[in-house]
Amino acid sequence: MTSRTTQTVVRFSSPFRLPGFDGAQPAGEYRVDYDEELIDGVSRLAWRRVGAFIHLPAIAAQSSTQQMMPIHLSDLETVLEKDQKPS
Repeated sequence: MTSRTTQTVVRFSSPFRLPGFDGAQPAGEYRVDYDEELIDGVSRLAWRRVGAFIHLPAIAAQSSTQQMMPIHLSDLETVLEKDQKPS
């Protein structure tokens, strides 16, 4: 099976929590890497997301250390949806 990694930037307008993290992360822009696999047997080229990693800290944060943390796709989608809803 063929695989690839794509990158995107997600923006949080307020602090957020993801399951498995020690605490809340500050608002800001974060790079997210998606691992994807080619779906065989379809008439067009199609990819399925099978994993995701978020890069910490936020892009604008000045830090000497960086981490790449695995996250569940559904957890990321839930947190992003919550962040976009008006409070």
